[in-house]
Amino acid sequence: MRLEWPLNQTTYLVNGEIRSWSGPAQKILSPIHLRTGDSVEPCLLGSVPSLSAEAAGDALQAAVAAYDSGRGPWPTMAVAERISCVEHFTRLVTEKRHEVIRLIMWEIAKTLADATKEFDRTMDYIRDTLEALKELDRAASRFEIKEGIIAQIRRSPLGVVLCMGPYNYPLNETFATLIPALVMGNTCLLKPPRFGVLLYGPMLEAFQKAFPPGVVNVIYGDGQTIVGPIMQTGQIDVLAFIGSSRVADVLKKAHPHPHRLRAILGMGAKNAAIVLPDANLNLAVKECLTGSLSYNGQRCTALKILFVHKSIADRFVEKFTSELSQMICGMPWQDKVQITPLPNEEHCDYMEELVADATAKGARIASAGLVRNRSFFQPAVLYPALLTMRICQEEQFGPVVPVVPFDSLDLPINWIRESNFGQQVSLFGTDANVMSVLIDPMVNQVCRVNINSQCQRGPDLFPFTGRKGSAEGTLSVSDALYQFSIRTLVATKENAENKALLKQIVHDHKSNFLSTDYIF
Repeated sequence: MRLEWPLNQTTYLVNGEIRSWSGPAQKILSPIHLRTGDSVEPCLLGSVPSLSAEAAGDALQAAVAAYDSGRGPWPTMAVAERISCVEHFTRLVTEKRHEVIRLIMWEIAKTLADATKEFDRTMDYIRDTLEALKELDRAASRFEIKEGIIAQIRRSPLGVVLCMGPYNYPLNETFATLIPALVMGNTCLLKPPRFGVLLYGPMLEAFQKAFPPGVVNVIYGDGQTIVGPIMQTGQIDVLAFIGSSRVADVLKKAHPHPHRLRAILGMGAKNAAIVLPDANLNLAVKECLTGSLSYNGQRCTALKILFVHKSIADRFVEKFTSELSQMICGMPWQDKVQITPLPNEEHCDYMEELVADATAKGARIASAGLVRNRSFFQPAVLYPALLTMRICQEEQFGPVVPVVPFDSLDLPINWIRESNFGQQVSLFGTDANVMSVLIDPMVNQVCRVNINSQCQRGPDLFPFTGRKGSAEGTLSVSDALYQFSIRTLVATKENAENKALLKQIVHDHKSNFLSTDYIF
């Protein structure tokens, strides 16, 4: 699995040109440490351009020019032609599959199995998105006549989109906004995340070959240096960002016309599990273990706080820690490995802070003690956790699991009600009456209630969103198409002259909007 490092990438994509950059570069260190003699150091994977505000501004102007106030070739292109471009891109990227998977694994320490799953799932997501667009277009390929008005109603693009994805799913969640934005006719600037950036190097040529100039522009660099000035121009029409609410707020405030800015945001979560006294203990432990520690807990959908009824809490924790001790820790390429290093050592420092705060306030480390080695942090189970502890208030985004015992359901219900987050919850129990009492208030606090199963995003056909501070907008294969477009119609009074005019336009294929073509 070794790469030919260092991979010093010196190019970026602007206006259909793969441009060279000779200025400052950002070093990319792997969370994986290598031994050289007596020294153990993080592997230097390579570097990427650290663009200036001026260079990023050129990319923005390329996207603005390609959109051309909705008159550019891409936004006016027939839907079938845009679909063809994305299909071409998918074929080209698939040729880079092995390379991209290894880069994901080395840069963010995602297991080989999960990195492979991320790539393949992303390609499936693209194909499903195109099928959903075909269905959407077929439904719109007709005229409606109401109250003497003839109209055709379709969806049209919004303008220039800035796409910024997260490090934990640097390919999948970035493409979950980029692809629907593109196929709906928008032009895009893509800024890869801080970690998981090298994988975009092999894709630059695919973007260049598959899309017209300026439709996709890929920029690298420090967010404050390049993203802030881009937002301040007011020329970004849509912000597609998955990350912290703090950064989302900064970006939105930088825009001079926030009322004009459409935002599709994924901003974190603190998903809870509520384990009732009659729950199937084996099932609850299995789902909570996977839900809280898959990819080291670095998922917005991870279970980040476990409320367990006092009558079974001791048994739950004993079984949970016993199962945890069987999880394999190691390098991403090891067979069946489950726990890997975190992206950087600073995040491990943060995990230590959370554990220290909890133990100082009365919690014990119920798992195998505190084990930290550079970027590796062995999962820690904190029990009994109190709501006054930082671990119960902050989104840890890592392998520290608080278990909060409760007597009354008021405790977890009130915590969820008062939380700034509102993405998902998992309920474990077998009593239909009690579960019903929980379900009805929970659906008004979170956007997905999971019954006897962990929180998760998929299937991608299901809506993925959140309430309160967790999200703006909804992402799914079909919902994302709506998020990056707006309903638009062409209408006229029903009379002989107007009917003849519409008939001629449609018959002679003079308009890509006014059309009754059926996409197969």
